[in-house]
Amino acid sequence: MVSSFSMPQRILHWIMALLILFNLIFSDAMETYGRVFFGGQTPTPEQVSAANIHAYVGIAVLVLAVVRLCLRFFQGVPPEPEQEPPFLRVVAKIGHWAFYALFFVMPFAGIGAYYFGNKTAAFAHAGPMKLLMWALIVAHIAGALVHHFYWKTDVLKRMTSG
Repeated sequence: MVSSFSMPQRILHWIMALLILFNLIFSDAMETYGRVFFGGQTPTPEQVSAANIHAYVGIAVLVLAVVRLCLRFFQGVPPEPEQEPPFLRVVAKIGHWAFYALFFVMPFAGIGAYYFGNKTAAFAHAGPMKLLMWALIVAHIAGALVHHFYWKTDVLKRMTSG
């Protein structure tokens, strides 16, 4: 049985966390591009270049998510701590799989919006999906802190030092 996440799993977790936070926090260039493009105007080369950064980071997240999911299936994951109530174990599983779903759906919606001009994909990507990603991040961090400080489990350690 796996007692901790592997080094590649931990590295991918933190790289993806940084890339996702980057795109969530620094999305102004893509939002500007979207307003201009979907408003029927032609974006400037500077707007396109700035929007490309957001797009490339999102594509990197998608590629890393494929690698991460493969590692999850081949290397496994540690079991849920016994201190965690059964209901919250289910909530945690749903949250983790919701993350994985967003790791794939969000970049594809972004691709649909940016590269194919799909307005519905743009709305979904920048609206409900972005909001759900923020909610999952907050819940994920809160859950890790509850595990560490309240239940005194090794959940945080398993994703940091192993």
